[in-house]
Amino acid sequence: MLSIFKHFVVEEIIRNSKPYELIIAGVLLVSLLIQLYYYLGIYLRVALFKKTNDNPSINTEKPPVSVVICARNEEENLKHFLPKVLEQNYPNYEVIVVNDCSADNSDIVLENFQKQYPHLKVTTIKEDEKFSHTKKLALTVGIKAAKNEWLLLTDADCIPQSDLWLATMAENFKGNTEVVLGYGGYLSEKGLLNKLIRFDTLLIAMNYLGLTLIGKPYMGVGRNLAYKRSLFFKNRGFASHSQIDSGDDDLFIREVANKTNTVVEFRHEAHTLSVPRKTYSNWIRQKRRHTSTSKYYSSGIKLLLGLEPFSRLLFFLSATVLIALLYFPYVVGSMVIVRMIVKLSIIKAVMKKLNEKKILLTSLLWDFYSLYFYSKLLLLNSVTSKKTKWR
Repeated sequence: MLSIFKHFVVEEIIRNSKPYELIIAGVLLVSLLIQLYYYLGIYLRVALFKKTNDNPSINTEKPPVSVVICARNEEENLKHFLPKVLEQNYPNYEVIVVNDCSADNSDIVLENFQKQYPHLKVTTIKEDEKFSHTKKLALTVGIKAAKNEWLLLTDADCIPQSDLWLATMAENFKGNTEVVLGYGGYLSEKGLLNKLIRFDTLLIAMNYLGLTLIGKPYMGVGRNLAYKRSLFFKNRGFASHSQIDSGDDDLFIREVANKTNTVVEFRHEAHTLSVPRKTYSNWIRQKRRHTSTSKYYSSGIKLLLGLEPFSRLLFFLSATVLIALLYFPYVVGSMVIVRMIVKLSIIKAVMKKLNEKKILLTSLLWDFYSLYFYSKLLLLNSVTSKKTKWR
């Protein structure tokens, strides 16, 4: 009976539709199915993922770890955030700070910390007027100075969410694992810009963590990332993309990560929070640097990352046209509502998983604004080759 009803409805729609209306309706349906694939097939995995051992404090495997931080003119951030790294509840670790050509009082701050924390090591890179370098050199210097096999990377403007950050990440340092991808969010502050920054960060995490869970790891974030020292040297470090300013996290992970050696870590204790940009122009500069490496991704990853916003654009355009034509407006409206319910439900679940708050409604704005925002970034990166700072 149901199949007869469906057949009748389909025939009725076709009989009462113009050819161009059917084409637009087809675009709407296909784009909706693609959207549902991303939310139900990839992003939902992030929300549902669960570790077998949710208490890192009882893990008996605690291999020695080297935490590596690169800092350039980070005097104030080092004062406020470095103690949280140095006071982790973990028995055997060192913290290596690479003071990279700082012109402020970072050296004095680090010297004072060394008197208090014997497991802090400082490596200094002096400025050379004849030679400029990116963060990749500073990271390489820090990794070479490390004495332990496992490296845990973060930034000078990052603060661990708890004193179990290191222990929670280190729980994954076993078996065939060589890469651990953590979550690095941003501090919550007032204002729309902060909400946009935090939701953009959440969506990026939904992509790289979700794709890792389906066996397609392609990037991590240097704010919270771990890998083996031997893996770094086996890959010859950043040699294959040393000429590119950025890519110390995503391009490197693209080269060394695979579905068998890479795991994800979502638990709140393992999160880090960074200081967000205060102005829109500074955020644009930061995002230009972050997105400048995307052109070096594989064709498959480019397709996966580009298909979601492209299908979203087609979905809203086709829905708008069909509603304007009064073409089964209730059916079209129902499809829009279904997508919105699925989207909001999964984003809310991911927000809970990643401990993000008060950005759910921002996702509705981001649906449209991100299409303009990322198009602008791609255009800016394509028409100018002006170099940006590594921070």
